[in-house]
Amino acid sequence: MISKETETEIVRLFHGEKWPIGTIAGQLGLHHTTVQRVLRHTGVDPKVVAPRRSMADPFVPFIVEQLEKYPGLRASRLFVMIKERGYPGGPDHLRRIVSRLRPKKPAEAFQRLRTMPGEQAQVDWAHFGKLMIGRAQRPLWAFVMVLSYSRRLFLRFFPGASMPFFVRGHVEAFADFGGVPRVLLYDNLKSAVLERHGDAIRFHPTLLAISAHYRFEPRPVAVARGNEKGRVERAIRYIRDAFFAARSFTDLADLNRQAAAWTATAAIDRPWVEDRDRTVRQAFEDERSVLLPLASEPFPAHERLEVEVGKTPYVRFDLNDYSIPHDRTQRTLVVFADLEEVRITEGNDVVATHPRSWDRAQQLEQSEHLERLAERKVNMLVPDTWTDPRRVNDVGVGRHVDVTGRTTRCDMSIDANQQPAVVVRGPVPDPQAAAQN
Repeated sequence: MISKETETEIVRLFHGEKWPIGTIAGQLGLHHTTVQRVLRHTGVDPKVVAPRRSMADPFVPFIVEQLEKYPGLRASRLFVMIKERGYPGGPDHLRRIVSRLRPKKPAEAFQRLRTMPGEQAQVDWAHFGKLMIGRAQRPLWAFVMVLSYSRRLFLRFFPGASMPFFVRGHVEAFADFGGVPRVLLYDNLKSAVLERHGDAIRFHPTLLAISAHYRFEPRPVAVARGNEKGRVERAIRYIRDAFFAARSFTDLADLNRQAAAWTATAAIDRPWVEDRDRTVRQAFEDERSVLLPLASEPFPAHERLEVEVGKTPYVRFDLNDYSIPHDRTQRTLVVFADLEEVRITEGNDVVATHPRSWDRAQQLEQSEHLERLAERKVNMLVPDTWTDPRRVNDVGVGRHVDVTGRTTRCDMSIDANQQPAVVVRGPVPDPQAAAQN
């Protein structure tokens, strides 16, 4: 489409200045067929503005026939077909002809969707680039949930879009709203829909578990029907423009603090789309009372991973190593992690607890784990029947009674490599035997 001003200029140049069609097209940056169309609409003799004959004209009926049968047929395939029938031209010229002759899809009208208060929320992920944490580069994703009636927003940033973060986003959003909408609408993302064939849908089992816990209905939108979740799409665009653009933050926690403050002030005080005289905050007050009540306990939103421990007392989890007691090596342990903490368990026993690191190639250690390991190594060097130990500076003295009943004097010292060393000095004289002699 061209503007009315351009159409007026075409007519003026043709009638007033007597410019030819090719000159008008070149000066205004238009195709000559566009100029011809404008002039035909103004009553110029069709013979004057008739398009020039093309080498593809004899093949136009065949092209139209094929496009009527196969509307999606590519111009490259049509080129091969008419080339076999004697077309002498090139593919670029034919491509322009095909684009003009291809049947246009009728414009589709969409009905504006309205929802009742507390009835529906829409959920989606939005990618916001990369986040550097130490030496680790992690993706920055935003979990967005918007109540369809009031347009109340929940925004939370995560260093990934895995299922544990997806669950945590739900749990925190429901807590922030103070209730649960009856229906949650999702795009066909892998966190929600594992498989779909027409109306046959296989949901992610974790999503089914959290929906049963909070008693809401998960509902995916129809395929290629993005208009059904337009509220969350517009919310994400609003977040990009009004919150994230040109924003600085020190780390992920700082970004989430700023996001929480923004959603509690500027975002909730914006005009409500259904009535510009009211705000989203006022609409949310009407909706809050009809939300489903929260569950008595929040759904567990942690990562769970079974890990095989080798000979060294460390558990490998999410690019980092976490220390464990030395007597828990060479077995299978279970790691539970949230955004702040890593817990390592064996059965019902909590083996170790560490603050979570989002860096990479880090060793997070507890001093007691290393001290117990060092003590164990020393005891392995000193016989188990070592008795009466005494330490003076870095030297220990004691007595060892072997299987024959003989008492041996032993010294324990720290060698040049800071390793414990045990030196047997010889048998200890028996005081009674010495007295008899």
